[in-house]
Amino acid sequence: MKIEVLRIGQRLVRDDRVTTHVALVSRAFGASKIFMCDANPDIKGTISKVNRMWGSDFEVEIIENWKEVIRLKKKDSFKIVHLTMYGESINTAQPDLRKEDKILIVVGAEKVPREVYDVADYNVAVGNQPHSEISALAILLDRLLRGQQLQKKYFNAEREIIPTKKGKRVMNKTTD
Repeated sequence: MKIEVLRIGQRLVRDDRVTTHVALVSRAFGASKIFMCDANPDIKGTISKVNRMWGSDFEVEIIENWKEVIRLKKKDSFKIVHLTMYGESINTAQPDLRKEDKILIVVGAEKVPREVYDVADYNVAVGNQPHSEISALAILLDRLLRGQQLQKKYFNAEREIIPTKKGKRVMNKTTD
């Protein structure tokens, strides 16, 4: 399954950190790319450093027009999944979502334009209470990939965390 993420909008200052975390979760939980509209371009550099240090070929693309991304992705047979607390329950949607080959997940910042609800193939809710878009994205990606993304090894990493019951172990692949 190919998964990409589209981040629409950004509230100034506050959302630099949130948008960075949306990108980090996208990367760590199995997406291959994130498109960011109205985002601080420094975030792209931050994710490049993470990729270099911890491995991955995850892509970040700063875009001007989110509508064009959705149009092109639909033309390329992607299903558009809009994360919203007003959508159908993830429990109901996940069996159908897992059958899809290509998914573009839309994650809003501020009020998402009505057009996104209309163009989406799925409007999916991870709970119907106010919550973080970061946590909703992580839950959706985990449900789609059934936890398999958590076992992925990146061979181009400079560092690798070695799981332990207590303490921390990090292998520096450039010196160890």
